[in-house]
Amino acid sequence: MNKSELVAAVVNQTGVKKKDAEAVVNATISTIENELTKKGGKVQLVGFGTFEVRERKARSGRNPRKPGEVVAIPASKAPVFKAGQGFKDKVNGK
Repeated sequence: MNKSELVAAVVNQTGVKKKDAEAVVNATISTIENELTKKGGKVQLVGFGTFEVRERKARSGRNPRKPGEVVAIPASKAPVFKAGQGFKDKVNGK
């Protein structure tokens, strides 16, 4: 499912106008992004899951084109999603 299909699904479930549903989807995504850019930002949706940022340490890796060459991979931040128990149960048909 892509973003336009998500908007269409919201329209079908709620009966709101497509323009309004698209605004809500965009606002939701934007709010999550803005919260995660804050230091210690986290979005927890009980029963669905948690969006947060995790720190990745600097490390060394291998160049895939030249497997003998070691390259430095700098430290970075990565957005992660951890599914909640209710969401996991629904996916597993429980």
